Order: sequence, then structure tokens, then C-alpha cells
Amino acid sequence: MDSISLIGITLALAAILVGQVLEGGHIGSLVQPTAFLIVIGGTLGAVMLQSSLRVFRDGLRMLRWVFMPPALDHATLIQKVVSWSVTARKEGLLALEAQIPALDDPFIAKGLQLLVDGVEPERLREVLEVEIDTWEARMKLGAKIWEAAGGYAPTIGILGAVMGLIHVMENLSDPSKLGSGIAVAFVATIYGVGSANLIFLPMSKKLMGVIATLVTLREMVVDGLVGIANGDNPRIIESRLSGYAGNA
Repeated sequence: MDSISLIGITLALAAILVGQVLEGGHIGSLVQPTAFLIVIGGTLGAVMLQSSLRVFRDGLRMLRWVFMPPALDHATLIQKVVSWSVTARKEGLLALEAQIPALDDPFIAKGLQLLVDGVEPERLREVLEVEIDTWEARMKLGAKIWEAAGGYAPTIGILGAVMGLIHVMENLSDPSKLGSGIAVAFVATIYGVGSANLIFLPMSKKLMGVIATLVTLREMVVDGLVGIANGDNPRIIESRLSGYAGNA
């Protein structure tokens, strides 16, 4: 669990609500289901219109990474690569084949299989880097749907406010209701601007950071596998891979 994400969103929402109370307002006045439906429903609809089904689905699946990012145990993975290097030097590359079925990550399993198959080091790097680039591009498209949501939400919030004002204007015959009606209308703007800057845009940036870390992890694996293919000393491989862990 990424505790800083929970703390951040709690702090942001609490600041808005406490500020509302300190200004003499009521929290209940910010609860408007109609405005919420207009802003959130309209924003998701716009995002779906600009995205393919696969990209939208990827973006939804990645939401859990905001609060529960993938486990990134660099030290354990480095030790695993070093152990492969030791095995390869002592018993040959074919001895690594028995370890492939136990790997949970398809990318790492593919890389180790290519290594066992005797693929040339540069060709091994080329194949795996193409896969990294493709995976990164796909993941970034998924993360960017939330950036797009952050762009659409404020405008749709203004649309909701205008709709509310139209409703107020239709009831000018009762001046006593004008003040509350206008206040309710502008709640949609709060939802739009607030959801964009407190939720959608920060989520997109968070996901981009997670993706960058995962890419670094994969690049580390590629570097290790190429080192094994080149016959590098396990200590050299470990030292080189430790640099990736320090930058993650």
C-alpha cells in the first residue's frame, strides 16, 4: 500500500471541506448528486470517446497502482540475476532453462529463454528493448486517459454550472430561491476543477512515475542478461545492476 497517496488525497479533500466550514458554509451544500453526475459522467464519456477500448481498459486497470503499486524488489531481482550468472559460468547457459517455469514475469521469462537459446548479446538486447518500448508506450497511453480527464473535467464543470444557471433563470419569479439556486449551480464548477487538480492529474503523474520505475527495472534485467551472455564476472554484473536500484 502506497501510504503517501492515501495521505495526499485525504489531506486535499480535508483541506477543501475544512475551508468550507471555516468560511461559514455547510459541507452539505457541496453534496450535489446532479452536479457529480454531469461532471464525472461527462468526463468519462469524453475520455471514452477519445480512447480505444483497450487503452481505456488499461487505464482502469492501472488505477490500483496509485494506491497499491507493483512490488519492486530490486535487491532480490539483482541477486537472482547474479545467481543466474554464477550458474551460467559453472554449468553453462543450458542449466538456466530449469528456472524459467518458476518465473512469474513473462518479460523476464522471455529474456532468460532467449539467453538459454544462445541468442547473441546485442540481438538479445535489441529484442528485449523493442518489447520494453512497446510495453511502455501502451502503459503511457493508459495513464494519459487520466491526464485527459483532468483536461475535460473543468470545462464540463462549467457546462454544469451554466445548466444550473439556466434552471435558476427559469425561476426568476421567486427571488427568494435565487441565491441558493446560484450556489448549487456553481458546485458543478467545484467538482470539475477539484476532480481535475486533486484527483485526475495527480493520478496520471503518479502512474507515469510507476511506469518509469518499471521500465528501469526491465532495463536492469536486460543489462544483467546481456552481461551473462557476454560472460561478465558476476561481481561486475552485480555492481552494474546496483546502479539501477539506486536510481529507481
